[in-house]
Amino acid sequence: MSERLDAFALTRIQEERELYRQERDLYRRLLELGRQTTLEPLLQEALSLIVEVVGARQGYLELHSADGRSAEPRWWIAHGFSPDAISEVRSAISRGIIAMALATGRTIVTSSALLDPRFQARDSVLRGRIEAVLCAPIGDDVPRGVVYLQGCEGGHAFTEEDRGRAEIFARHLASLADQLLQRASTSDADRDMRRLRECLRLEGVVGRSAALIAVLRQAALLAPLDVTVLLTGESGTGKSQMARIIHDSGPRAGQPFVDVNCASLPETLVESELFGALPGAHSTATRRIEGKLAAAEHGTLFLDEIGELAPSAQAKLLQLLQSRLYYPLGSSKPFRADVRVMAATNSDIERAVAERRFREDLFYRLQVMPLRIPSLAERRDDIPTLASFLCENAASRHRLGRMELSPNALRATESAEWPGNARQLANAVEAAVIRAAGEGLRHVQDTHIFPDLATQREGSERQALTFQEQTRRFQSELLRQALEESNWNVTEAAQRLDLARSHVYNLIHIFGLTRNRR
Repeated sequence: MSERLDAFALTRIQEERELYRQERDLYRRLLELGRQTTLEPLLQEALSLIVEVVGARQGYLELHSADGRSAEPRWWIAHGFSPDAISEVRSAISRGIIAMALATGRTIVTSSALLDPRFQARDSVLRGRIEAVLCAPIGDDVPRGVVYLQGCEGGHAFTEEDRGRAEIFARHLASLADQLLQRASTSDADRDMRRLRECLRLEGVVGRSAALIAVLRQAALLAPLDVTVLLTGESGTGKSQMARIIHDSGPRAGQPFVDVNCASLPETLVESELFGALPGAHSTATRRIEGKLAAAEHGTLFLDEIGELAPSAQAKLLQLLQSRLYYPLGSSKPFRADVRVMAATNSDIERAVAERRFREDLFYRLQVMPLRIPSLAERRDDIPTLASFLCENAASRHRLGRMELSPNALRATESAEWPGNARQLANAVEAAVIRAAGEGLRHVQDTHIFPDLATQREGSERQALTFQEQTRRFQSELLRQALEESNWNVTEAAQRLDLARSHVYNLIHIFGLTRNRR
């Protein structure tokens, strides 16, 4: 009996050693997958690995795009299936099992899909005569894909150890895939920006976020066309800069670009400022006034804050857009204008139309090609790069030499909210550069960008010191009370406080306590 128990124990130890060896080997081989620098070879090697480790006959692996826009996998690979069966693998191979793993985020194991009530009625299960299946989701919170393993060598079912290995594999693969996709995304963004710089003059444009690339692609389409463009977006997003890019990248490049802020035009003189005036047309027109429209001839007239344009000028602007004709104040003769008109607004112009504060017909004339400029919150990935660019510019403009944003300053800019967008960020960084230079520093800290941070930290330090002082005072009073109650018998006081006598002597010295003799 004893010999049988010893043999059983020895067998068990050997099995555990083998499992440990297999697990160690799995981790080693998973680490080796990290050598791959592109996704497709990674998936090929990874699928071959897990098929071998769990002893599956066939395997299928799919990954979906991170944006989740499509239910179809973006990347897929199969192992052990005949070429004729590849299409079956992609379109019909037990989609019920794969769909369940994706929907629940849980690993599915069945010894026989044909006998499993969850799947036995599936056409793909019946056609494929599918027996043992192990299907593990790839990704944590929201599955990005699955590894599907079918048929065990020897006709066995997949074990709990196989489940554990598949789940370890899926977690590791998700991490590797994310790293490669991030690298590929960065590379794609760099390539997109290079292409855009070939067709657009992008001086001063910094970043490579998806939101920025999307709006620049639209600008590249609009630049060669002589159409009216309405730019919308929050204040400080760079609508004027985008209008200038479109102008400089189009057929009117090199011709005048006249920027007019409609909100700053006096209502009594708005028509004169825009369309010009003949001598005597109004009290201040002592000579002919050319007007912004004439100044923009052959070029671009950019009307910023168009929603603030006076109603009287709205009618004349509509006429210009319809006929390319306009009348200076005091003139009965029309003038023909050769200009491209672009306008911008940060207000809800459609609401202004509904409230009859802005002409509906003019709105539609302006909105031939609308272009929405994304806020800084929508291109948060660009903030550190943009902040560094603004730092260099500010230092150069103020002749302060080379200055840089510290890592904590970059993190602070990225995590902060910028309701004023790029304009607010630029002002904050410029002020920070000046503060840092005033302290003789070359690295701008987060406290230079957000001075309130320094105040908050000083307050926290004061609170910490106050707490320490109060604790010290409490200990001193407690010790004095114990000493006086024991008539300054240190041994007795130590017992009262449950302290070592030597420690009490030290505290008396630290607190500077002395006996008051009456």
